[in-house]
Amino acid sequence: MVPMSAESLDVPIRELLSDEVLDLLAERSRDEAGQLRLTGEGSMLGELVKAVLERALEGELTAHLGYDKHDAAGNNSGNSRNGRGKGKTVQTGVGPVRLSVPRDRAGTFEPVLVPKRAGRIAGGLDDMIISLYAHGMSVRDILHHLKQVYGTELSHEQVSRITDQVMDEVKAWQTRPLDPTWAVVFLDAIVVKVRDNHVVQNKPAYIAVGIDTDGHKHVLGIWLARTPADTATAGESSRFWTSVTTDLRNRGVRDILIACCDGLKGFEDAINAAFPATVVQTCVVHLIRNALRPVARKDAGAVAKELKKVYTAVDADAALEALAEFADTDLGKRYPQSVRVFEDAWDRFTPFFAFTRPVRKLLYTTNGIESLNYQLRKVTKARGHFPTDDAVVKLLWLAIINIEDKRARERAAKRHNGDKHAFSPARLVEGQRAAGWREALNELAEAYPGRIR
Repeated sequence: MVPMSAESLDVPIRELLSDEVLDLLAERSRDEAGQLRLTGEGSMLGELVKAVLERALEGELTAHLGYDKHDAAGNNSGNSRNGRGKGKTVQTGVGPVRLSVPRDRAGTFEPVLVPKRAGRIAGGLDDMIISLYAHGMSVRDILHHLKQVYGTELSHEQVSRITDQVMDEVKAWQTRPLDPTWAVVFLDAIVVKVRDNHVVQNKPAYIAVGIDTDGHKHVLGIWLARTPADTATAGESSRFWTSVTTDLRNRGVRDILIACCDGLKGFEDAINAAFPATVVQTCVVHLIRNALRPVARKDAGAVAKELKKVYTAVDADAALEALAEFADTDLGKRYPQSVRVFEDAWDRFTPFFAFTRPVRKLLYTTNGIESLNYQLRKVTKARGHFPTDDAVVKLLWLAIINIEDKRARERAAKRHNGDKHAFSPARLVEGQRAAGWREALNELAEAYPGRIR
């Protein structure tokens, strides 16, 4: 192969290909209706990929033999070119491509770009399949899409193996070291169907989002409760929550100022055993949601307005008074369950009244994790069920990375347009700091002296 100069690498492809070559390629790539085929077998891009791959294979053989084609140095070298094999069809990102693979007489040539017995070119096709999977398409849908658009035929097992390639990255992410101190950790769940103990059941996948001492939000991990062999359903027992907190400690977490969740059974004991100084705060968003569940749609706005007086009160006493006033109204008497939701969670609802508005807003405005879970639910709802817990974690991780990459591209576009607020680091749930973090940080540092570092 002739080495390319640095200058030629910068030349647009259009200038490297003659008009005659492009015209001939376009003519050969038309279908029966005269339309230009860009992808699929016999398409324009397929022909270009075929030409590039076969040229690269020739280069690999030249490097293997140590001399160029027709070079006199090959005489009596002990090995030489020996024509081409019968050919093989490989699956690529633009569809199936039929390749003619060169051979050597000694049979020692092992192609690297297209290994023997390999049925596909990993790069573009693998990335495409993983991207489709991350967007929530099932394996069956992916197979149909590849066949319909590219004419590519893969088996269910091949697609599963391709998506399983990311499991090492998933495990590395799930076990990565974490900062020792977290200001707030939110814990929320999305419900997925998983086959466990040979039974398909609904299982909550718990997702923890932490706010670090710089005010950035990170997904700390994803956990699913294992189903005991002697029971039919998964349970979030104290043992499960102990395993979660132990995992956090093993990854370097030493202190959590406030843990915000939805009254999870066994969680408080486990979190206090691992982090004795942590304050457990019931998620106000979940309280409001639970309180509005029995309310008729026509009354939901009015009830929400009354409940807002409770969680925005100046202190716990004023909040209790506001709740009592609501209970005495016609709406309160019509929906007593809405009142009981707050009463039953009162001890875990009131800790945030010790803070002023910046910290309170940090705790009851869980838009970040709610937005994340909304997008994750869109990805998982297309699935009938998952075969294993690992399959759930794999898809959720891919979806999280996909969401973050999308937001990173949005920030890059804003930077290109001169937006000075679009320079947040990538790989964050929100891609930005928690709103009002500076004010909240000052108050948290005063409330918890020596713990914010």
